[in-house]
Amino acid sequence: MDINRFERRDAFEWHIPPSGNMRVPAVIYADEALISAMDDKVYEQVTNVATLPGIVKASYAMPDAHWGYGFPIGGVAAFDANQGGVISAGGVGFDISCGVRTLLTGLTHAQLEGHESHLADVLYRHIPVGLGSKGEIALNPREMDAMLGGGARWAVAGGYGTPADLERIEEQGAMAGARPDYVSERAKTRQKQEMGTLGSGNHYLEVQRVVEVFDAHVADVFGLHRGEVVVSIHCGSRGLGHQLGTEFLRDMAAAAPEQGIVLPDRELACVRIESELGKRYLGAMRAAINCAFANRQIITHLVREAFVRFFPEARLELLYDVSHNTCKREDHRVEGHMQSLFVHRKGATRAFGPGHADLPDAFSAIGQPVLIGGSMGTSSYILVGTSESEARAFSSACHGAGRAMSRHAARRRWRGRQLVDELAERHIQIRSPSSRGVAEEAPGAYKDVRAVVESAERARLARRVARLEPIVCVKG
Repeated sequence: MDINRFERRDAFEWHIPPSGNMRVPAVIYADEALISAMDDKVYEQVTNVATLPGIVKASYAMPDAHWGYGFPIGGVAAFDANQGGVISAGGVGFDISCGVRTLLTGLTHAQLEGHESHLADVLYRHIPVGLGSKGEIALNPREMDAMLGGGARWAVAGGYGTPADLERIEEQGAMAGARPDYVSERAKTRQKQEMGTLGSGNHYLEVQRVVEVFDAHVADVFGLHRGEVVVSIHCGSRGLGHQLGTEFLRDMAAAAPEQGIVLPDRELACVRIESELGKRYLGAMRAAINCAFANRQIITHLVREAFVRFFPEARLELLYDVSHNTCKREDHRVEGHMQSLFVHRKGATRAFGPGHADLPDAFSAIGQPVLIGGSMGTSSYILVGTSESEARAFSSACHGAGRAMSRHAARRRWRGRQLVDELAERHIQIRSPSSRGVAEEAPGAYKDVRAVVESAERARLARRVARLEPIVCVKG
């Protein structure tokens, strides 16, 4: 991307002033190398979002931004319903409430040594993974609606985890305003046997070790200590979320012109928040958020069952669970006044700073854990939200490394079996049902995650706390 098209505010903040139909500026946070390497589609999409009715302050893109469906992945935009603001299924994404949760094992890497391969095998056998994977849970219609209304709370009530887990999940594990009756029967059918499954694509379960600590005080509060082992789970609402995205994108594209909305790109399909279709999408999307919460909660239970076979002393307490494909109603300060806004985060993570009312008591004084997934074979990071992020991007940060090339290009360049062998030489155990999927998720297909998180920190979106390296990766 040509950086001369931007107004450079500092080394990590790049502005596109309003022009044409843009209602607000577009802002990208990244260092010069990252923004130069971004596809021109990111520029096009972040400016397209800036044309939508009711958008507030700016259309934002995070340091990991890349081309997506309508909105860029790594995009953040907030809308005011009182000003005719819109909600967009493309601004949430197909994998509604895809997110990351991290568990603290209390084990040292030394305790794990010698067990890595066997542990990888047990996790791979115990947790269904891959395209169309099915779990042992089959929900009847009543159970399905209870799950969509109750999220992780429903899962904990069913024996999948403990009440203590709920304190460390966004929305305490259950999104208010969910409407299971707005979820289509087709979506429910697709999800019937997918609870407790990882799925495919970039989803994973990873056993990691803490190799570097940047902020000792925050790390101690989070329970992160150098040399100890954690487990991270990355997945979302599976077939149900994808089906809802497909259905509502179609309906929104048809309804937008009827509501006087001019779409610069059909993929940017949206409707007024206060319209009947907008309310139906909100209710269905919130049910899908609960589906994702419940799914990650069940997987957590399965991980605990697998670990106890080797390490009865392992704690596996939940550090945090945060989503990165959502639209949430939140209160934010705009030009000195509090406004109730609908914040879209697509491939972007909520990053509340110290003192926010929605944080667990344990984190209130320091800020929210921000979980940044790397790619298979590279580092992941844990950050903490900052006070500045509220004004910078509605308390948002990056969510991962971000793709640097398409899956098709990755398949042409790498072979899955070869990657598995190369990573094994680096003492990283990979388990996956798909050699093709491994090739698509090659570490080289992603941006440099170190540069991404450093940009997020220098842009004052979130601050680094710890760096993690993989030991075992179960890949979809």
